[in-house]
Amino acid sequence: MKPAIYFNELEDDVLQCTLCPNRCIIKPGHVGICKARKNIKGMMYSLNYGELTSIAMDPIEKKPLYHYYPGSEILSVGSWGCNLQCDFCQNWEISKQRPKIINRVVPDQLIEIAKNRNSFGLAFTYNEPSVSFEFILDTARNAIREGIEIVLVTNGYIDEEPLNLLVQSVNAVNIDLKGWNSAFYRKIGGEKKHVLKTIEKALQANVHVELTTLIIPGENDSAEDMVEEARWISSLSPDVPLHITRYYPAYKYDIPPTPIETLSKLWELARERLNYVYLGNIPDATESNTYCPSCGALLIERNGYSTEIKNLDEEGRCSKCGKEIPVIL
Repeated sequence: MKPAIYFNELEDDVLQCTLCPNRCIIKPGHVGICKARKNIKGMMYSLNYGELTSIAMDPIEKKPLYHYYPGSEILSVGSWGCNLQCDFCQNWEISKQRPKIINRVVPDQLIEIAKNRNSFGLAFTYNEPSVSFEFILDTARNAIREGIEIVLVTNGYIDEEPLNLLVQSVNAVNIDLKGWNSAFYRKIGGEKKHVLKTIEKALQANVHVELTTLIIPGENDSAEDMVEEARWISSLSPDVPLHITRYYPAYKYDIPPTPIETLSKLWELARERLNYVYLGNIPDATESNTYCPSCGALLIERNGYSTEIKNLDEEGRCSKCGKEIPVIL
């Protein structure tokens, strides 16, 4: 266990966690919504410090990050716990509970593993990384000094003060924007405004940002919502990549997968305002390729997780028309 950083002391040893907008009030001996923060005799502890449930070399496109070292692989690790309550979670075995099998590491060990596997970075993914705040912060600070880049795949549900501290040592994020439907966000235990603030703050901190929206039939699949979502993203930058991803049944959701026709329609609507929109979880979709928004040239061709750079020069410009493309190579 590791003492937590963000909490307030209340009366009778009761604590309020201030890591995320849930602001859990936690009595002695109890945990918060994420299950990874516990009040032990009036002191808040992180229960999952250095606890790994998954570790693998993954294609960077799996995060998904399409404009960040395309075609590379990155050491990806997950812990356990989550601060939202999605009944369609695809990693519920580690987000909803602490698994029986755990590997424990300290930050420098994880950095050495990344070096030994010739990984340019470390991606914290699979479960919600922000609930492992102290471990990620310690690891990120050391990793940056060693030239190891830090990636977060996150729901973006974190308070502003810890976010401001964390992004100082983060290079790239994929933020799961659950959709534009505020009622849907409340259904999964959150408020959309906090995620939007995280996206804004990450961009302001010059972190590479890509967004993912998992489209679930009957929940967040309306054309009107996608138009509003794309309009808001475009107001920040039309160059922010948006991944529109197909839902498949998981955990407590057994409704059929999202129709391809629905995804194609939403893709077309988002492209009216955004330069880089991708479809995910669809095999062989040409909508996963990157095209020049100026001349239409094929820049990066993707077939599953196989990636081939076609018409990008070493400085990230379209070799056909010279347009600068927001891709880190």
